[in-house]
Amino acid sequence: MKISLCMIVKNEEAVLKRCLDSIEDIVDEIVIVDTGSIDRTKEIAEQYTEKVYDFKWIDDFSAARNFAFSKGTQEYLMWLDADDVVSEGARAELQKLKSHGALPYDVIMMKYDVGFDEHQNVTLSYYRERLFRKSMNFKWVEPVHEVIPPRGNIHYLEASIIHRNEGKKSNDRRNLRIYENELAKNKELSPRGTYYYARELYYNQFYEKAIRYFNKFLNTKRGWVEDCIQACKLLSSCYSQTGDKENQLQILLKSFEYDNPRADICCEIGNVFFDSANYKSAIFWYELASNQKPSAQSHGFVYHDYYGYIPCIQLCLCYYQLGDLEKAIAYNERAGVYKPESAAFLYNKNFFNSSLS
Repeated sequence: MKISLCMIVKNEEAVLKRCLDSIEDIVDEIVIVDTGSIDRTKEIAEQYTEKVYDFKWIDDFSAARNFAFSKGTQEYLMWLDADDVVSEGARAELQKLKSHGALPYDVIMMKYDVGFDEHQNVTLSYYRERLFRKSMNFKWVEPVHEVIPPRGNIHYLEASIIHRNEGKKSNDRRNLRIYENELAKNKELSPRGTYYYARELYYNQFYEKAIRYFNKFLNTKRGWVEDCIQACKLLSSCYSQTGDKENQLQILLKSFEYDNPRADICCEIGNVFFDSANYKSAIFWYELASNQKPSAQSHGFVYHDYYGYIPCIQLCLCYYQLGDLEKAIAYNERAGVYKPESAAFLYNKNFFNSSLS
């Protein structure tokens, strides 16, 4: 198994070396495509490979990634972002694959850890398509939030690529601008593009417009299941921001049309009831969340704290409000099993100890 690492970069001098150090002895070729750096990014890249290319930025991430892939010559093409790090577990799994003979896989999916708490515990992860058989001629699509739709024989690796932003400021309006330029050219957004445009509107607090586009996305009935579920969750938040409590709850319930209840959705429903002091109904939903298990290899977003820690903390608060101190303490202790360093767990523990004394 021979691998070409194909990356696109811009102004990544702070993190590029760390990324390449984590993978250079695994891959057989490194291709770096620079889209307009004005720092030392290209100088650092040239310490690892002679295959450093310039690509004029045209507000299209897929175009840049497809150019990078076109320069890869090995059997498999792999992508990383400059602020990614290949974990030791992922390095071992890739080395194990390389020790085999010919592989039947067309796409290799790897877990992507992208969210962390203050103690660096993973809070958000999902699977992403990471390596592709070159002969299958895979192409990136979408100008923003680009993706390669997986096809063929798909294989999953358990270990993670770790995304470490390290406080780098994101250009929040860049993605929004790209989408709005597309619309200004009378281009029709794909279902995926409609979802991500709505998401950019939401993050930039254009809630009314986000509501229109989330609903437009859901009404296409052509969206990926996981995007539909997340659209319901974000749409609920939009309704909350605009004071529409009825639709806030209804759209969360609609998410169950797409798949089994997700723990984060159950907790969001619990929060609606908690905020209205309906603690018994909130308990039902938090307990349902605490009994859910993340769907393995669903490609979906897994918000880890919702599968244990958050529902337990919320159940502690509910039972305290209902005057059941014994259950409140028990659920706080369960939350502490998941996150013993949690500030909320430790605060509650001290509070209960003081109350009992």
